[in-house]
Amino acid sequence: MGVNPRDRLDRPLGALRISVTDRCNLRCSYCMPEAAYRWLPAESLLDFDEIARLAKIFVGLGVSKLRITGGEPLLRPGLSRLVATLASISGVNDLALTTNGTRLAQASWELRSAGLRRLTVSLDTLRPDRMKSLTRHDRHDAVIAGLDAAVGAGFESIKLNTVVIRGFNDDELADIVRFAVARGLEPRFIEYMDVGGATNWRERDVVSGREILQRLSGEFGGAEPVGRPGDPAAPAERWRFGDGTVIGVITSTTAPFCSDCDRARLTADGRWYRCLYAQEGFDLAGLLRGGASDEEISGTIAAHWR
Repeated sequence: MGVNPRDRLDRPLGALRISVTDRCNLRCSYCMPEAAYRWLPAESLLDFDEIARLAKIFVGLGVSKLRITGGEPLLRPGLSRLVATLASISGVNDLALTTNGTRLAQASWELRSAGLRRLTVSLDTLRPDRMKSLTRHDRHDAVIAGLDAAVGAGFESIKLNTVVIRGFNDDELADIVRFAVARGLEPRFIEYMDVGGATNWRERDVVSGREILQRLSGEFGGAEPVGRPGDPAAPAERWRFGDGTVIGVITSTTAPFCSDCDRARLTADGRWYRCLYAQEGFDLAGLLRGGASDEEISGTIAAHWR
């Protein structure tokens, strides 16, 4: 297998986001279309053996960070078995999962025991009424219970992701920081971004990272950059306030981090995208199920990354 391919901007292939399902039990307005959504047929989804095989091939090309995503990944039955398999792959230095938290209370201990190291949990508001208007579901209590269970399970780190939308939740920034810090979580604020036309995104609804920092500095003291220690390609810039509080800010709209990006994503049906905004993916499932060898698949991935 070829090792450590570089693209035309000299970026390595360092991280892979693995979707295990396109289904979600929430309908967040910034993520999902309002109209009826056609889910992938079950038979098109990669099984766990196929996911593990592709993960090993990507690790052979230099990937050291794996993140399990969805949809909502905890809707996939038996997910802890996949976690255990991925955690056992030599060369995987970081295994994380992103979740909306609604099923985390039931899954935390099993996931941690299987080898999951880190969690990112989405929580955009501390107000149940606002969550219902944003997600079209009333599961706020379940997310809070999931966070508390995850803290008890002893993950190496838990990050709390909040998409900031002007006029919706931008009055909760300080409260969310206090909520997170009280539980030992690191809050991360994400600029509201256009994810491809599924929403009614408007530029005027974006609260910039700079404005977020200015507002929080009034509550917690002046902010100084911490950078991205240990991972220069991480999307979040970390900041420390005067009282010692540390947060992350992802400026995906006002200051994109494309030049440092080392991430690719694998969809639940086996299509590989080199960018979140890519219009077309490469069909790796077709190679897997068509009898291609690991070496052939590796060579194809390396060539497309370059």
